[in-house]
Amino acid sequence: MITLEDLKKVISELPEKEYKQFRRWFAERDWQRWDQQIAADSRAGKLDFLVEEAKAAKKQGKLRAL
Repeated sequence: MITLEDLKKVISELPEKEYKQFRRWFAERDWQRWDQQIAADSRAGKLDFLVEEAKAAKKQGKLRAL
């Protein structure tokens, strides 16, 4: 199994073009994981408090158009 130190070394030695490709791939992968976590939290009800806060703000007339 490759270690984190091995990965760091390999990444640091990538040519610029491949490093840019790696960065794009890694950023996309990171966003996909974030999206999955948000979806899981939403399904589990962990974000329900945000909906309730928004409803309360609307009721109090505190929301503004974007």
